[in-house]
Amino acid sequence: MPMPIPALRTVLFRLHWALGLTAGLVLAVMGLTGALMSYEEAVTAFANRDRLTVRAAERPALTPAALAARIGAQVHGPKVDALTLSDDPGASVLVRFARDPATRARPPSVYADPYDGTVLGPMRFETAFATVRELHRWLLLPGGSKGWGRTITGACLWALLAFLATGLYLRWPQIHRWRIWLKPHLSRPGRARWWSLHAVAGTWLVPVYLVIALTGLTWSYPWFKDGATALLAGDLEAAKPARAAGRPEGRGRPADADAAASGTSLDRAWAAFRAAEGRAAGSATAILPGADAKAIRIRWLPRGVDAPSARNEARYDAATGALVSAEHAADLPLGRRLVENMLEVHRGRFFGGVVALLFCLAALAMPGFAATGLTLYVLRRRAGARRRIVEPETAGATVSPVNP
Repeated sequence: MPMPIPALRTVLFRLHWALGLTAGLVLAVMGLTGALMSYEEAVTAFANRDRLTVRAAERPALTPAALAARIGAQVHGPKVDALTLSDDPGASVLVRFARDPATRARPPSVYADPYDGTVLGPMRFETAFATVRELHRWLLLPGGSKGWGRTITGACLWALLAFLATGLYLRWPQIHRWRIWLKPHLSRPGRARWWSLHAVAGTWLVPVYLVIALTGLTWSYPWFKDGATALLAGDLEAAKPARAAGRPEGRGRPADADAAASGTSLDRAWAAFRAAEGRAAGSATAILPGADAKAIRIRWLPRGVDAPSARNEARYDAATGALVSAEHAADLPLGRRLVENMLEVHRGRFFGGVVALLFCLAALAMPGFAATGLTLYVLRRRAGARRRIVEPETAGATVSPVNP
C-alpha cells in the first residue's frame, strides 16, 4: 500500500519545528551575542571613562608621526596602525595596532595622551568583546572564518529566512484582521497561549529579522556579498572603499629612511586635513601609511555626530601631502552607503537610535523564540501521547460484550 503524500502545510510545519530544534539553538546564541555587541561602543566608553580624558596642556599636541613614534617606543613591538584623534583638547587618543603577520592577531588597543604620547592603558573589555564577536560569527570553532563555524552560522541564516517564510504561511488566517495578525492572546490556556506569543511576536519582527539575515549572509558567502553590492551599488569596484595602492618599494633606501619619509608625509597630510577638510571634523582616524603607500587615508566624523554611517574620507598624496580626493557620506547614493556600512545596517544603527534599539531587542528575542518553540514542541508531544493512551480505552469502552 503506497504511503500517503503529506499536505504542503504538514511538510512546512515539520520543516519549521525541525529547523527550530537544530538551527534555532544556534540562532539563539547568535542573537544573544549580537545583542551584547549592539552597544559595544557605549559599554567600552563607560568602562574606560577614566582614560578617555586628559588634562589639556598649554603646549600644542604632538603631530601624528611624533605621537606614533612615542607610543611605539613604549609598547616595544606592535606597529601603530591608526590614530583616532578628537578636536576636544581634553580627549585622549585611541591607538590601534597592526595585526601580527604570523598569527593575524591584533594587539589590544590603547589610549594615549596627545600632548606627550604617554600610554594611559589598554582598552578595557576589548578582548571580551572580541571573544563575543568570534562566538557570534564562528561559534568559537577552530579555523575562524575559514573553519566550520562560518559554514554553520551561514546555514543558520538561511534557516532564519526559512523560519520567516514557513511561519507566515502556517499562521496565514482565513479572515484578515489586524487583531489576528498583531495582537497576542495571552489569556488562552496552555499551548494556545505559547503559540500566540510565538507567532505574533514573530510577525512583528519579520522585517527586522529579514534585514539581519540578508546582511549577515554577506559575511558568510562572498558570492552573496558580490551580488548584494552589484544590486545596491552597481559597479563593484566603485562601491568598494578606496585603498592605498602599492608601488615598488625600497630603491635601496634603508628601513629607517622609509619610516622617516612616511612620518613626514603623514604630518603633511594631517596639516592639510586640519586646514581644509578637517575644520568641520569632531573626530578623525588617521591610517598610518606603509613604506609602499601611495595615498594616506583620513576618515572623519563631523562635530556632534557619532554615527559611523556619516563617516567621510579624505585621501592625500603620500609624497606631498596634497589632497587627492574627498568623499562625503551625504553625497553618496543610498545604495553605496548601504554597501559601505553593511555592519551598521546589520545592527540597525544605520537607521537611527530607535531602530538600533529595536534590532537589539529583536536579537534578545531569539532565545525567547527558541524557548517558546521548544515548549510548543514538548506540549504537542505530550498531548499526542495522551491521545494515544485515551483512544484505545475509548475504543474498548464502546464495544458491547457478547453474552454467550
